[in-house]
Amino acid sequence: MKNEHLIACHDCDLLHRVSEIPDGMSAYCCRCGALLAQSKRNSVERTLALALAGLFLLILANSFPFLGFKIQGQSRHVLLLTGIRRFYISGMPWLALLVLFTTFIAPLLQILLLMYVLLPLYLGVKFPGMFVLFRWVQKLGSWSMMEVFMVGVLVSIVKLAKMAQIIPDVALFCFMALIFVLAACMASLDPHQIWKQWKTY
Repeated sequence: MKNEHLIACHDCDLLHRVSEIPDGMSAYCCRCGALLAQSKRNSVERTLALALAGLFLLILANSFPFLGFKIQGQSRHVLLLTGIRRFYISGMPWLALLVLFTTFIAPLLQILLLMYVLLPLYLGVKFPGMFVLFRWVQKLGSWSMMEVFMVGVLVSIVKLAKMAQIIPDVALFCFMALIFVLAACMASLDPHQIWKQWKTY
């Protein structure tokens, strides 16, 4: 059929001929029941908007103070990258590089690559190499570990609360919002729709 295309099940590798999936509907494997594809309404527009919001939040999270510490009347405010710098100064450069990559570089690359792919689709044009880079979007997702970093920050706050007064700053709230925005961004992404829309140009 003209509107049918082949989709391999991600769990059992069975090939299926899937026709056009209506908005809000899903296709499942007839052998193992795994999800094959799910049509998401306005996937390109919503994902692009969330990616732009994520970029804005990432810039804010690294531009403003992250936490404030007040001890014996003296207060000090630190940036998000201050801890990474401390790791490096303390003789742990590889740990500093790992934290920098998983909390800043990987999310930034993921957002920029998404925008490089989705913006041309939204405008109805093609950019060179856009779908080679699209394959890296999902690979970078596994390296973006802001949630783990946030859990570590919260544990540290609980432990330090007995020693000093902890003052949450702007960057902390931006970082927390960024975690949810990126999760929503990847949840609204419909790879099948993107590949299909690319073929029409």
